[in-house]
Amino acid sequence: MHHHERTAFLKFFVTYFVSVALLILVAGYLYFTQIYNHYLKTEEFSLIEYARHIKMGEGIQHYSTSEYRHTYVAVEKHINIRNFTVSKTNFSKMIPMNRTLYYLKVIKSKKSFDTKVVDLKIEVLLLQLFLLLLFAYISYKLAKSALRPLQESIATLDKFAKDLIHDLNTPVTSMKLNLKLLQKVPELHDNSAVVRLKKSVHDISELHESLTTLLQEETFQMELCNLCEIVEDVVQTQKQLYQELHFSVECSSLKGKINKNAMKQILQNIISNACKYNKKDGYVKIYTKENALYIEDNGHGIKEPSKIFHRAYSEKQSSGIGLDIVKRLAHAMNITVKVESSLEGSIFIMSGFYYERKIF
Repeated sequence: MHHHERTAFLKFFVTYFVSVALLILVAGYLYFTQIYNHYLKTEEFSLIEYARHIKMGEGIQHYSTSEYRHTYVAVEKHINIRNFTVSKTNFSKMIPMNRTLYYLKVIKSKKSFDTKVVDLKIEVLLLQLFLLLLFAYISYKLAKSALRPLQESIATLDKFAKDLIHDLNTPVTSMKLNLKLLQKVPELHDNSAVVRLKKSVHDISELHESLTTLLQEETFQMELCNLCEIVEDVVQTQKQLYQELHFSVECSSLKGKINKNAMKQILQNIISNACKYNKKDGYVKIYTKENALYIEDNGHGIKEPSKIFHRAYSEKQSSGIGLDIVKRLAHAMNITVKVESSLEGSIFIMSGFYYERKIF
């Protein structure tokens, strides 16, 4: 499953399941409250029934003395007939006597009531747990079902993209070969048109390689690599294209578990942009600090750094697709890419390189 498919799946699953779970929890709470109040009413009626037997002079021997008891209380003012008191251990109710100032106070232990409430809680919680598991399974099935049309569309688009990239391989290779032939002609060696053509062919070639790598992101083979070796390789290529710029590399021991091809495409896109949009006689510095890789330039800066990785965002006639690919490839390798920019230039920071050190 592609990472964007996983994202869509999780969003659907979480949205549906959380909505149903909240409904189940609220319904369980309301059910518990209703039954709990019903239990309280039952206890109040049992006290009224007990008091009726006493007032009628009927026998109360069938009532447990450890559970029920009563007493007579003298009061100076009228007590509301609806009185019903719940304490920590007992229920109590005051019943008026006929034409006297005394009230009959009947008391019942809460022990059996507390037991029933505990049983009710367990019943409700078990029922809610069962329903949550049931609807988790239903949410999973629905999310998978809803994702199927998306997967079919993505499979069709992937096939089209792979066929297109495969077909582009021939003209890109042909352009490279013809450019090499042109460069062998002494009269054209420093020709400005040929230089521009060389950079354009290089950009097309880089985009072709980036798209090829991007289509393989779900089958990445991750291995422990020295990133500095990849940096050196990319910088050597850019030096040949941008001889007017000054390159500085201070990288010797940064390691991480990555895919070499994907990391090379990320570095090519970032360093190529740092060169392409730099000032005349500018610099590009690549260095490491605290297990992070920094790519710094003194170009014109980026107006809206927060939007630079959005495909729809463009700046200086750039489509933005290169940095969108950077973001996707970095995401596939769990690498974080941040950018800081000002009028004095930009800094791309790559971090989160996983390196499993062996302990002997």
